[in-house]
This record gives sequence, C-alpha cells and structure tokens, in this order.
Amino acid sequence: MKTDITLNSPTGPATFPLYAYTGGKPFQPGQPTVVFIHGVLNDHSVWILQSRYLAHHGWNVLAIDLPGHGQSGGEPPATVEAAADAVLALLDALGIDQAALVGHSFGSLIALEATARAPERVRQLAMVGTAYPMKVSPALLDASLNAPQKAIDMVNVFSHSMLAPPPSALGPGTWLLGGSRALMRRVLASNPRTNVFHTGFKACDSYANGEAAMEQVNCPVLFLLGQQDQMTLPKAAQPLVQKARHGRVVQLRAGHALMTEDPDGTLAALLQFLKA
Repeated sequence: MKTDITLNSPTGPATFPLYAYTGGKPFQPGQPTVVFIHGVLNDHSVWILQSRYLAHHGWNVLAIDLPGHGQSGGEPPATVEAAADAVLALLDALGIDQAALVGHSFGSLIALEATARAPERVRQLAMVGTAYPMKVSPALLDASLNAPQKAIDMVNVFSHSMLAPPPSALGPGTWLLGGSRALMRRVLASNPRTNVFHTGFKACDSYANGEAAMEQVNCPVLFLLGQQDQMTLPKAAQPLVQKARHGRVVQLRAGHALMTEDPDGTLAALLQFLKA
C-alpha cells in the first residue's frame, strides 16, 4: 500500500507517497504492528519471508521502501535522522500509536534513531546486521558514487558467506549473490535523479548519534548478528550492546544477508523476541 506522508525540508513541507508491503493482509487496528526497514540499495523485498509470515500470524506488517527507493516517492534520505523522521511520519499518517521496529544494516540505525526520537512510540527494537559506528571504506564510498556497478559487485562479495541458501529461503537453486546483485541494480535504476547508493552509504558513514540514541531507548532491544558478517562484524555492534538497557544478542551462522542466508533462524529469533 502507499500512504502519503509529510516531511519538513529546507524548502518547506514535502508530501509524497511512501510504499509499505503488508504481507498480503489488510491493516487491522487491533493487532500489533511491525515496521521493517531495509538497508542501503535494498527495498521491502529483503524481508519477504519474515514479513509475510508475521502478516499471516497476527501482526500488522509494514515493510517499507525508504523515500526515493523502489515504489516510494520523495528524495532519498541524506541522513539517518531524516530517514527516522520518515518512519515516524508513516506511523502518524496511519494513526499507529506504537509499533515494533526491525531494521537491517542502514535500516537498523534508522530504527534506533526513530526509537530515540519517540521512545513511547516503539514497543520493541530489533537491529539486524548492525554496527556502530557504521563506517564505510573510502574506496567503497568512492565506487558507490563513481562506479556503482563495481561497488554493487564489491558489496555482494562482502555481504554473503554462501552462494546459495537452504531450500527454505527462496527455493532450491536460488543464487543469493546474483539475486541480491539484481535487486541492487533495480533499486539504483528506480531513482534516475539521485544516486541512492552513495546517499545511503554516506548517511551510514556520517551517523554520529548511535550511543547517545541508545541511551534514550527504554524498550527491549534485539541484536541479531551474523557470525560470518564481513560488512558489519559482530564485534562492531558492541558499543550499542553495552549501552542497551534491555538488550539481547543472538548470533546466526550467516553473513550480512541474514534474512536470506538463514531465513528460518532470522524468523525464529524475531518471533521469540516479538512474542516476549
């Protein structure tokens, strides 16, 4: 579904549609709501197994395309803070008082910042494949701007610890690296006005509010990390883990693409956390 949200900008308020995948189920006001937030150069589809399962088992699901990505309008957020504002604006537009936020990589920082800005609006926070600070190497930052196709290849090599997933992911014979690469190319092409790849990486690299934001978080926090993650090493999450008042760490045998490398493990960890 698409919902119009309004954000403040240097030129004044901007209204545009934000897309959210609902798992094929209509929104039910009486059910708990989970918002899924993707990472750099991804879209809602990276959560397809987890979001669809929850939508059919008692949750409202909003797996968003960030502004300027995929089916969403607006400009891609240049900062984590701007992206967090978009998430909170979606809750406002839909009249949702409280939700659980689940973010992957860049999306985990967005979920954290949104929780810090409105702690009373967030029931639970799950940070998947996270790190702080989430620095991006100068070579990769430059490639994302000047040679994005090369950067896509680089990111996918670093993001996967296996070439094909278990059959429970997207089906036998699925090529994880190739599928992820095709998705990133599609998202990059979805916005010919702005390089969403470089914009997202720069937002990750420049975010400096992580520890201060975690100090504002009062809800339970799940850190879901990949043991073989080369993009956000598990130890790189420790500054946030140590600041979390009600934090729990779960590690899976996967790389950065946890949702497809270990879809069942990711879903099981999220279910246990959300049901608590």
